[in-house]
Amino acid sequence: MGLASRSIGLGSAPALLVVDASRGFTDPASPLGGDFAAELTVINQLLDRAHHLGWPVVLSTVVYRHPDEATVFRAKLPDLELLQAGSKWVELDPGLHRAEGDRVLEKTHPSCFHGTDLDAWLRQVGVDSVVVTGFTTSGCVRATAVDALQYDYRTVVVADAVGDRDAAAHTANLRDLELKYTDVIDSRALAAALAARSR
Repeated sequence: MGLASRSIGLGSAPALLVVDASRGFTDPASPLGGDFAAELTVINQLLDRAHHLGWPVVLSTVVYRHPDEATVFRAKLPDLELLQAGSKWVELDPGLHRAEGDRVLEKTHPSCFHGTDLDAWLRQVGVDSVVVTGFTTSGCVRATAVDALQYDYRTVVVADAVGDRDAAAHTANLRDLELKYTDVIDSRALAAALAARSR
């Protein structure tokens, strides 16, 4: 018998999280990266919508400033050493539709919440739910989405605005997130839901 699971939707004050849409993950020349042009197009559509609606926007990037940061994570994935402060790989993708007031969040671990002030900042600006986009589905997106739930935010992962180098991992993780932790919908369904709320 399967688990009973239901959609819970967004709250009244969402924020948009763009997880690690940095050159290290969006440039196929990086060993951490992939060809995520389609996902970036959807992310930009969501950025435009979030700015229009006045949502807080947070864009994260993994940055290492000291050798003693995330030592086990970096030992497990040696390619993370590319993400040193000052490297082009930690810069946000230059094609992102950023706006003044968007917050850039530096992190050292998979989750945007771990070891950062993200939860405190979201609560300070009155956020009660998050829309999660970015890279990669099986890694930092999943970790951020699960932590969002654990911090008691209604959480929506946008299926066509997240990507992974491994297609099977992408599919499996979205299925698991939808069953146990978050809502998972595509950008068209999200747009329709937001339009219905505004009427």
